[in-house]
Formats: sequence, structure tokens, C-alpha cells
Amino acid sequence: MKLAEILSPARVATGVAVTSKKRALEEIAKLLAQGAPSVSPADILGSLAGREKLGSTGLGHGVAIPHGRVPGISGSVGAFMRLRHPVDYETHDGQPVDLVFGLLVPQNATGEHLQHLAAIAEKFSDDGFCAQVRAAADAAALYALFAR
Repeated sequence: MKLAEILSPARVATGVAVTSKKRALEEIAKLLAQGAPSVSPADILGSLAGREKLGSTGLGHGVAIPHGRVPGISGSVGAFMRLRHPVDYETHDGQPVDLVFGLLVPQNATGEHLQHLAAIAEKFSDDGFCAQVRAAADAAALYALFAR
């Protein structure tokens, strides 16, 4: 699966300035809402925050994949942001996070949810890919990396 299948150039941002995990979740919720116009950013944030209460979605090595299920969407929606400055994300390795890939899936899409999470986690477990993402000049270059 190419991550570009669930992304759009409008939902890829770089240089996002936040100071906390909470603010990072708020910003990724706004980006995700662009791909799910039937769902409010507040409802998306609620879903993401609810999942975080079960345990941090920080993968480690500066990467987090906040995700949640929401009613009212027909397919998965992704968004990505590269933070201007890393933030504490309560990850298992204790490293701050600067790369955030948000994922929304339909309420009943268990298999699809797991497939997308696995694909995202696999992509971001590649140190070379993460280095390219961190070095990309702008949002268009970031989207091109996801589209490859």
C-alpha cells in the first residue's frame, strides 16, 4: 500500500509549531478533518485522545501514529505533519516526536485499520525513509516521498 492512497497534498504539513502532545493532536485533527468533512475536528480529536488514553501511539525514534475510528467516513483518511521542534509524546523510548502521521478509519473497519497501521509503521521503521522525511524541503517534497 502506498501511503499516498490515504493522503492528499493538502493534508501534508511541515514546520508545524506546537509545544505539547496535546497541541500536536489538535493540529493533526485539523488536517484529518480536511479529508473527513462530515466529521468535526473536535470529534476527531476526541477519537485520537481516547486512543492515546489506552497507551501512547508514539512508535519511538521521533515518530507517532495517532489513530482513531470515527463514524461518518467511508474510507481511511491520513494526514502527516513534520513538527518544527520535537515534543514530548510519552513514547516508550523516551524520545521526543517530530514526525506525526494521523490516521482515521471508519467505525467498523478493523482489518483496514490494522493494514494501514502496519503499512505506516513499516514505512517509518525505515531509518533511511525517516531521514528523507526530515530532510524534505517542503510539503510537496514530503508528499512526493509518500507517493513513491
